[in-house]
Amino acid sequence: MSAELVLSGVLFFGLVVLLPLIMLATAFLGPRAQSAAKNEPYESGIKPMVGRADQKFSVKFYLLAILFLIFDIETVFMLPWAVSLRELGLSGFIEMSVFILLLFTGLIYVLSKGVLNWR
Repeated sequence: MSAELVLSGVLFFGLVVLLPLIMLATAFLGPRAQSAAKNEPYESGIKPMVGRADQKFSVKFYLLAILFLIFDIETVFMLPWAVSLRELGLSGFIEMSVFILLLFTGLIYVLSKGVLNWR
């Protein structure tokens, strides 16, 4: 191994050890001023306008969140497929078409059940 490679490895290891130690030291040695504003929960700078903290959300909120996750994951699967579509050929296209058809069938089912209606 060359001396430059060893030196860069030692320098990198030193930074890896030293930076977290500096961050921890500043957290423990820094000032600790308490105030009412600092002890409040962070709400994007806006005072909470809704009721209590134990307020229950509607089930439709959770169903919509799950639907969002499902279609968000669909896009995660479609991006690599679109990049490698030429290598996958016709079989890759058919497989993705079946995948999209299954998700579209699920969306039609959800719409028929009225999950997206907020009234």
